[in-house]
Amino acid sequence: MTASETYPAAGAAGVHGAAPGHAHADWKTYVLVGVILTAITAIEVAVFYIPALHGVMIPILLALSATKFFIVVLWYMHLKYDSRIFWRVFFAPLSLAVLVVIGMVLLFKVLPRFR
Repeated sequence: MTASETYPAAGAAGVHGAAPGHAHADWKTYVLVGVILTAITAIEVAVFYIPALHGVMIPILLALSATKFFIVVLWYMHLKYDSRIFWRVFFAPLSLAVLVVIGMVLLFKVLPRFR
């Protein structure tokens, strides 16, 4: 019994639906991603302790957190190697949620100041 008979997904599409020439990353890539995530975390901590950045601390921390989120989703959740339909299923509701949160912040925090 061959692998394609036992596991139909392991046929032409490869394991987990990946194309035959697109294998998952090796351990070196995961170590590099871990080092990058550690560096971003160190920058976040540094931003908190630098008094000159307190005025723009929240946007900087949000941008750095979003960067870490996308790195984790792409590499550790293997979304980078999956079908594009999973990208749409994951990022479409996320984009909608971000827009709703931005709208709520504008509605209840920013706009009342202009009254």
